Amino acid sequence: MDKSQNASYQAGEAKGQAQEKAGNLADKASNATQSAKESCQEAGQQMKDKAQGACDAVKDKVGANK
Repeated sequence: MDKSQNASYQAGEAKGQAQEKAGNLADKASNATQSAKESCQEAGQQMKDKAQGACDAVKDKVGANK
């Protein structure tokens, strides 16, 4: 392999590695986004459940939950 072919090969290797790293970063970002979305949904559901519990407690106190 001459110098020109070697340089071309190394450039191709570097490009492939850069593409792989970019793909991995995109996957990590997607996973982080999905995790954050799920955490927000879970927190929202917990807040909804607590609010419903508080509402039911008030209804029980005033006798409106019959």
